[in-house]
Amino acid sequence: MTLPLIRSKLFVPGSRPELFAKALAGEADAISIDLEDAVSESRKAEARLALTRFLRSGEASVPGKTVIVRVNALDTPHFEADIDACAWPAMQVLNLPKAESAEDVRKAARALERREAERGIERPIGILANIESPRGLRLAAEIAAADPRVVGLQLGFGDLLEPLGIDRGCEAAIQQLQLSMRLAAGEAGLPALDSAFANVKDPEGYRREAENARRLGYMGKTCIHPSQVALANAAFRPGDAEIERALRVVEAWDTAQREGTGALLVDGRMIDLPFAKRAQAIVALARQLGCLPAANP
Repeated sequence: MTLPLIRSKLFVPGSRPELFAKALAGEADAISIDLEDAVSESRKAEARLALTRFLRSGEASVPGKTVIVRVNALDTPHFEADIDACAWPAMQVLNLPKAESAEDVRKAARALERREAERGIERPIGILANIESPRGLRLAAEIAAADPRVVGLQLGFGDLLEPLGIDRGCEAAIQQLQLSMRLAAGEAGLPALDSAFANVKDPEGYRREAENARRLGYMGKTCIHPSQVALANAAFRPGDAEIERALRVVEAWDTAQREGTGALLVDGRMIDLPFAKRAQAIVALARQLGCLPAANP
């Protein structure tokens, strides 16, 4: 089970069903319909009903788009009802908030398995586990490897930083946390998605944080407003110079393999297997996004 390419993941409140189809028609690679923080206690049931109606309609199935639902945490009275509302074929990924152990993931997996069996859902629903507490971060690698349904990890800076009094604007702290979680996801061979950026009026801050996340190997970033989608899509697209160099590396590496050569030099830099694999991944991503040069479709 793998996570589709998600450069941008746009949050949509579960209590705003009029926005569901509109968000899917936009430029975001995925929408994340939120039943948790974006929905007040008094409107949880209403949001669940609207979500179920949407997921069971034809509007929810759009080629090339990923539908994610963020439910309420396992220890809330809403979790089981949320699962009941969202476990339908049109939902590809469950976003599990506040994951703090491998057992949390397994509980969510069992809940999904029950609904899938009841409803004849043949394609298993994936789990995107949120890392948003000190304990969750410490156990992130175990959480990532807890169940085959886990398709990735996502950072959640709000719940992680605010209770500890850590300044969200401290870039050193942000980068350390980003790197720690990326390594944990990498241990399980999974992608990582970066956290939301709450200041919608600071596009430069969003761009800077997204570009740093990409340098740390992240797949994409959460968007809380449509204006952030283009920023995420641009940040997680390989640049033209990067693509051109990757093509040179791949070509040279393929030649070297045919000739029985190990390490080689490209543009004055030593290339061996890890660097070749990275170049191959960049070329594959560029091909998927349709941004390879015309001579290399």
